[in-house]
Amino acid sequence: MTAITTEENIKKGPDSTTLSNAKAAEKPKGEKQVRQWSGQTLEVTADWIVLRKKDQPVAEMFFTSYRLAVLPENGPRPLTFVFNGGPGAASAFLHLGGLGPDRVFFQSDGNIAPPPVHLVNNTESWLPFTDLVFIDPVGTGLSQIVAADGKSDEKKDPARQTEEKEFFQLNRDLDSLCEFIERFLSQNRAWDCPIYLAGESYGGYRSAKLARRLQDKSGVALSGVMMISPALEWGMLIDGDYEVLRCVDNFCSMALAAAFHGRSRVFPKGTPVEVMRPVIEKFATQEYAHSLLVGSLAAKATTDGTLSQAADFLGLSSEVLQLAAGRIPFWRFCRDLLKAERKVLGFYDATITAWDPFPDRELHQAPDPTLVGDHRVFTTGINLLLRNQLGLTTDRRYELLSEEVNTVWKRDDQKHVFDTNVGATDDLRFAMSMNPHMKVMLVHGYYDLVTPYFTSERLVAQMKLPPELTANLEVKYFGGGHMFYTWDKSRQEFRDWAQRHYQVPPRR
Repeated sequence: MTAITTEENIKKGPDSTTLSNAKAAEKPKGEKQVRQWSGQTLEVTADWIVLRKKDQPVAEMFFTSYRLAVLPENGPRPLTFVFNGGPGAASAFLHLGGLGPDRVFFQSDGNIAPPPVHLVNNTESWLPFTDLVFIDPVGTGLSQIVAADGKSDEKKDPARQTEEKEFFQLNRDLDSLCEFIERFLSQNRAWDCPIYLAGESYGGYRSAKLARRLQDKSGVALSGVMMISPALEWGMLIDGDYEVLRCVDNFCSMALAAAFHGRSRVFPKGTPVEVMRPVIEKFATQEYAHSLLVGSLAAKATTDGTLSQAADFLGLSSEVLQLAAGRIPFWRFCRDLLKAERKVLGFYDATITAWDPFPDRELHQAPDPTLVGDHRVFTTGINLLLRNQLGLTTDRRYELLSEEVNTVWKRDDQKHVFDTNVGATDDLRFAMSMNPHMKVMLVHGYYDLVTPYFTSERLVAQMKLPPELTANLEVKYFGGGHMFYTWDKSRQEFRDWAQRHYQVPPRR
């Protein structure tokens, strides 16, 4: 474990005793620790920034920041604001999965190591080329609502309080992040830093939205935006008998997963992804998509042939594809592919497997090894970091992934009920046009069945960018799933690839 030397302990986090009145919510800035990491001296801060409404404190947003203690001679370092998604997810996944100076230990292929959970030095951290601020949105991590009397509501579930649901909405969430970033830049005199965003999953959606909002409404100039396993368009997440695009996108990742497990009847096990992708994507967007689109309007012989081919790609029986008219939801694929072995695949990384405790049941009721399994690893890891290493003292529970927040999340854009287009791609295009110097980075893992890589592949191809802006956008895919950085090889490649986009031009 990398050693930490402490100048002064971080100030105790707000709790029911420190926040006895409204003034207490205006707590002073947390004290810093000095940490030696990889030959560099870092200032580490774990603290809360108070959000306000009509000059009254309404929420405390928790963050952990790592900043180089000595300013480089060539000017301020890049500063990256990092958050996860959900909605309802804290930033611990990116913090301890790939970007921060410490990471929770996984096996090299992304599988969970035997307990106990422990932290290791992260040699692939992004700290050599950017300072980092990991943000927990309201209702996640240690971020909470401040009640009307200024007290933090420790005993109540923030997702179940009527007055607190204000933050669990699309635009209010974005506004809170804008306010946090503005306050952080002001408190740390960091407005002259090259500023980047990095968001994962729904956080990738946030990044695309914030790329426009921060610049258009907050006046925060952005040097770059990173979208990691993003869900850019909500409509792309819809399953059903009348949807085509979701089936096509998932088909590509499922076909790759079937080949990974040696179940593909098209490709031998071990065939490089680069060889399989063009074949899979061509079939998915042509014969398979056409069959889904026209349904029974196509000749039966043509449809039967297409579904037989699809079954070969997916390693499933033709009968299963015929019965479902080709529409195989990812959860059924994850249950059925290795059913003979009593194993199920992970939704977020289909290369990861678990034993099925209910192999005789019709529906998939086994634990998802990439969600349920990872939850305990990251929860333990973030508590080890904050409470053991950084000495943060608070009786708040770290909320890694709040199902309650996710359940009550809603739109607050005042659109008509028939307007179901809830996307971020237009905001990203607007932001790129507004700031033609902003770099845009979009990354996925091949085996993610929740936010499949081919959705973003299609969206980028439809953005109608001129060549000058197209040059600012780069898409990259890695081995692994939603959190591909848990794979050693992918984490290393991801770090190297990201670093190329952080080359700061000299100041004039």
